[in-house]
Amino acid sequence: MTPRTKKLIGAIVTLIWLPIYALIAAAVGMHLAHAMPNAPWFVLFLYYALAGTLWIVPVGLMFPWMYREPS
Repeated sequence: MTPRTKKLIGAIVTLIWLPIYALIAAAVGMHLAHAMPNAPWFVLFLYYALAGTLWIVPVGLMFPWMYREPS
């Protein structure tokens, strides 16, 4: 597979992954807010900070594959 094709696949997967992840993260965040109404503000802050950065893990794991030279 050519590097150009890999980059196209990576871009498409990223464009599909991000909205799905954002909807799931928001739904979990809303569930946490309703499940723990008396929780301190920093609990939800930590969740959203973590959820806001964890989306990069699958995308970051895809980069080595995308930029690997064909053998």
